[in-house]
Amino acid sequence: MDRSSCLSWCLILYSELPPRNQFTTIFVLGTFMNQNFNRRQFLVTSGTVAAVAGTVGGLGQFAHSAGSSTQEKSSPNDLFKISLAEWSLHRSIQSGKIENLDFPGIAQQEFGIDGVEYVNQFFKDKARDEKYLGELKKRCADHGVTSVLIMIDGEGQLGDPDAAARRKAAENHFGWVDAALFLGCHSIRVNAGSSGQYDEQAKLAADGLRQVCEYAAPKKINVIVENHGGLSSNGQWLARVIRAVGMDNCGTLPDFGNFQISDNEKYDRYLGVAAMMPFAKAVSAKSHDFDDDGNEKNTDYLKMMQIVMDAGYHGYVGIEYEGGGLDEYAGILATKKLLESCHKQLAKA
Repeated sequence: MDRSSCLSWCLILYSELPPRNQFTTIFVLGTFMNQNFNRRQFLVTSGTVAAVAGTVGGLGQFAHSAGSSTQEKSSPNDLFKISLAEWSLHRSIQSGKIENLDFPGIAQQEFGIDGVEYVNQFFKDKARDEKYLGELKKRCADHGVTSVLIMIDGEGQLGDPDAAARRKAAENHFGWVDAALFLGCHSIRVNAGSSGQYDEQAKLAADGLRQVCEYAAPKKINVIVENHGGLSSNGQWLARVIRAVGMDNCGTLPDFGNFQISDNEKYDRYLGVAAMMPFAKAVSAKSHDFDDDGNEKNTDYLKMMQIVMDAGYHGYVGIEYEGGGLDEYAGILATKKLLESCHKQLAKA
C-alpha cells in the first residue's frame, strides 16, 4: 500500500469524526507522514486509528468517570496536577534508606508534591492491616498529601487461562481495593497479564478485570490497567480489553515508556498513549535520561502531554523516574521541572 492510498484512508476516517474528536486522527496522520511505513506497520497504525476513533467517539462514558481524578479544566493554571509514583524511590526503599511510611512526607518536603502513588510490594502484607494503614493515612494528613492510587503487582495473572487461578488472582486484588478505599485513593493499578493467542488473551484479561471491577464498583474504586509488557503494551489490544469489560470503573493508566511488547516488537508510544487516553483515570510520566536542556531523551514530553490534554484529562500525572544517570532525588526533580515546563507552555496555547 503506497503513502497516497494510506493518506486517503486516514482522511476518509477523519471526515467521519465529530470535530471535537478529530485531533487523534490528525496526530496519527502526522506520525504516519513522518515515517516510512511498510504494509504491516500501516495495518497496526490503521487499527489503532480505528480503535482510538471508536473509543473517543462512542465510548466516552468510560473515560474519566467513577471516582476518577479527572476534572474539567477550570483555568489555564489547572491543566493537570503532579503526583509522585513510589517506584521512583524504589532503590532507596529496597536498600532500607527509607520505608513506605516515609513516602508521603518525602514527597511533600523534598519535592513539594502533594499526591502519592503507592507500590504494593513496599507494604506487601499490609493490605488488611488497619493499624498500619491508619498510620500511613495519618502521615498523609500531617503533610497535606493526597493518596492517589496503589500499584498492584505479584497477585497473580488476571488473564490466567485457568479459571480457578484467574478467580484467585481477582480475589487477591480485593484486599487492595479495600486498602485503597481506606487510604482515600481513587484507583488501584493492575496488570492484564495472560497467555495464548491475541484474541484469547483479550477475552481472559477482560474476564479477570471484570471480576475485580465488580467488587470495586460499590466502593467507588477504579481498576485501571497500565501498559506493562506483553500485549498490554499494545494500545489497540488494551483499548479492546477495556471496552470488553464495559464498566465505568475500569480504565487505563497510560505510561509514557512501557511499550515493549516482546524482545522483537515495540509499539509506538505516542499511538499507544493516544489509544489509551479515552479510558485514562491516571497518567504515568515515565522518565529515564535527560539531555542538557532538561528534555527526556526517549519521550517528547510536550508532544505527549498535548495528547493527554486533548483527551480532556486534567487529573494527576505521576512522576515515575527509572533512570540511572541521575540519583533518584535528582531524577524526580528533573522530571517535575520538565512537567512544569510543559504545563507552562500548554497553558499559553
